[in-house]
Amino acid sequence: MDALLPNTDTINQGSFVPNAQDCTAITVNNGGRFQVGDLLRPGNAAEVMSVTAVAGNNLTVVRRYGNTPASSVSNGLKLTILGNAALEGADSPAVRFTARARRQNYTQIFSAAVEVSGTMQATRLLGVRDEADYQKQERIRELLRDLENCVINGTAPAATPQGSVSVRRSMNGIVKQIVTNQYLPNTGGIPPGGGGGTDLNEAVLNAALRLTWDQSQGAIDTIVVGGVQKRRINGFISTASRAYAPEDRKLGELVSVYESDFGVCRVVVSRWVPADTVLLLDSSRIEVLPLAARSFAYKPLGVGGDRVSGLVVGEYTLEFKNENAHAVVRGLSTT
Repeated sequence: MDALLPNTDTINQGSFVPNAQDCTAITVNNGGRFQVGDLLRPGNAAEVMSVTAVAGNNLTVVRRYGNTPASSVSNGLKLTILGNAALEGADSPAVRFTARARRQNYTQIFSAAVEVSGTMQATRLLGVRDEADYQKQERIRELLRDLENCVINGTAPAATPQGSVSVRRSMNGIVKQIVTNQYLPNTGGIPPGGGGGTDLNEAVLNAALRLTWDQSQGAIDTIVVGGVQKRRINGFISTASRAYAPEDRKLGELVSVYESDFGVCRVVVSRWVPADTVLLLDSSRIEVLPLAARSFAYKPLGVGGDRVSGLVVGEYTLEFKNENAHAVVRGLSTT
């Protein structure tokens, strides 16, 4: 996982000398995020401050830089780094970078046996030319269904996740891997749902999109829901907003793309998303991949009698990048 250098921090200071409007010595939580020449905005104020010295977590600043209006600072106030104003002809600044953190997932083997008796294989059946081939297709369809389910809801074992002869190896799915941006209606900046309860509405969805957008460099472009929440999203189109011509014979109530201030999102329905859950995803950071040469395929097994035997097998994992670029809304009404 990779991330840009942070451009925000918070003040960690209980009292200010001479006062909250004129103090030029400010203590922050993470002094390493700042450098001389940074222009800072305190909270949502119009004031801009200029950093003249950094010593540990202690900043020396010029207040009301550029004749901007005065404001008061307080403990816990957010400081936003607008940018750094470098000196003309200055030497190269100190190198700063973020360390990439390696994240991992595990492959999961999906397999199903195929077995058809010699008699069944030789018999002509209505609508089926080759019984063994028919059974292969059915097993592959089932395994693809299971793969989709595991990509969404799968989890790796708590111990020995790499697997062994006695521990089955399984992948972590999308739901398991979203940790940073977990939202509930009427909690942590998310408003109540429809009717003041937990029904999914536009206010809840837009708040989740905005909060994720605020702290991430990603762009959510996919909303994945089950049937109940898909009907809620369709309900964003009110009856009063529909218009029909006299000759129209179709009634439409379908939202396949949701466009907000924080992203244009395809709305995808999956049977396997939990009924109370909405997944908000950046599809450019998600991919389902087979292990090398291990995509679904049929392998004939040795002849052990008067039958055709084989195995449909594949080994897959979920590549899930930049976990904080995705979000999940849980606890939604399912009735």
